[in-house]
Amino acid sequence: MRADGGNALQILLLVGAISLVPAALFTLTGFTRILIVLGFIRTGLGTPTAPPNQVLVGIALFLTIFVMAPTFTKVNEDAIKPLRAEKITQEQALKRAEAPMREFMFDQTRTKDLALFAKLAKIERPETRADIPTYVLIPAFTISELKTAFQIGFLIFLPFLIIDVVVSSTLMALGMMMLPPVFISLPFKILLFVLVDGWNLVTRSLVESFSG
Repeated sequence: MRADGGNALQILLLVGAISLVPAALFTLTGFTRILIVLGFIRTGLGTPTAPPNQVLVGIALFLTIFVMAPTFTKVNEDAIKPLRAEKITQEQALKRAEAPMREFMFDQTRTKDLALFAKLAKIERPETRADIPTYVLIPAFTISELKTAFQIGFLIFLPFLIIDVVVSSTLMALGMMMLPPVFISLPFKILLFVLVDGWNLVTRSLVESFSG
């Protein structure tokens, strides 16, 4: 009976952990940054349904796995394998798994954002990274990711905006007021994006932004 109760509790905890996977994906990895930047590309091109949402999410997911691979590997080596071998307890495994994730988040989080949430949490001024609780680090990391994503998105959006302005100004100068500028600018934006190998450039910039 005790074994059955223990198994039931483990199953319950497992189901609860699985339900938190989407939230962890958004808040503990680079998924948010990647997905927002891909969304900016689609908006800048002016193609609201191409690529479709499923494709963008799929690309963002596998790019996230690629970016997070070193961190996930370290979690596996330091925490999961020893736990499966019953060399450490679950509490020790959680602490060991937390360390690589915290290191990744610290590398991507701005000091200003950390200071904001440390102040909001009313904790003493931390001297080292170890003094910052994870519940303070996670929201600081999230808003840092949002800021970085919008900065990259602005740089991507700018050339598309210039094309829209040039086309609109040209059509006005020619007196073609009734012709929607998007009919002319859309092919030019797609052509420009293809000629510069946009997906290659954006992917490389996104991956490199996590190592900078």
